[in-house]
Amino acid sequence: MIKPQKIDDVTFVELVHMEPQGPDTFVAIAPRYPWGRLFGGQVVAQALRAAQLSVDPDFHVHSFHSYFIRGGTSSEPVRLEVDRIRNGRSFITRRVVARQSNGAILNMAASFQKFEDAVDVQAFSPPDVGSPTDGIDDGWGSMIDRYKFDLEPGRQATWLRLLSEPLPDRQIKACALAFLSDAIMTGPARTVHPDNLSREDQRERYMGASLDHALYFHRPTEPTEWMLADVSSMGLRGSRGLSFGKIFDDNGTHLASVVQEVLMRELTRPS
Repeated sequence: MIKPQKIDDVTFVELVHMEPQGPDTFVAIAPRYPWGRLFGGQVVAQALRAAQLSVDPDFHVHSFHSYFIRGGTSSEPVRLEVDRIRNGRSFITRRVVARQSNGAILNMAASFQKFEDAVDVQAFSPPDVGSPTDGIDDGWGSMIDRYKFDLEPGRQATWLRLLSEPLPDRQIKACALAFLSDAIMTGPARTVHPDNLSREDQRERYMGASLDHALYFHRPTEPTEWMLADVSSMGLRGSRGLSFGKIFDDNGTHLASVVQEVLMRELTRPS
């Protein structure tokens, strides 16, 4: 039985460690977070790791699309079930469902590609915001170092990195980027709200949650080194906010692109 631990007492490698529970089925830990339910980036990273374990190591993830179905709890481990949708010569497709006793908490489709020696073109450059510590310290816990810059309404830049010992391989590094990518997307959606909500305002007045999360991997990454995320909100509609982001390394190389839709539903107040 895997016992729950505080997130500050867990390493990232432990977070994405998978215990086999039968063919293409795994169990992973569900540590306790200060706010209660599980961090979505954790479940995304675990689902990606489960998918990786069913794929030949010559193939690397190039994208995944995931839907958060319900909030996870630290009172029990996360069960991850992998479906081998397709094995091709160049691409491999996997579906992963993360479950707890109350049902599915996340559904992911991930695609893997064997390396192809082809053109490499970068179309974007990062914003010039200075060094990480020039921003507002917005880190949390013992895993994420994060500094925020408000560039304009609806657009934020964030320096971030994983606080960890060097990670063992490219697969775990991809999981770490997936984990971090869920920590940069909600701020721009808040800033375009007519009430210009702070994080505290949102928690008190709104029900907030990530609805879906997609990540496109362009180049290999070192997530324990500083990366700069440039994220913009596309607006709000139907209690949903959509954000697009680009993630660069500290040399300006475009590592990944990320898309997320968040729920911002105002709580019903008694009259």
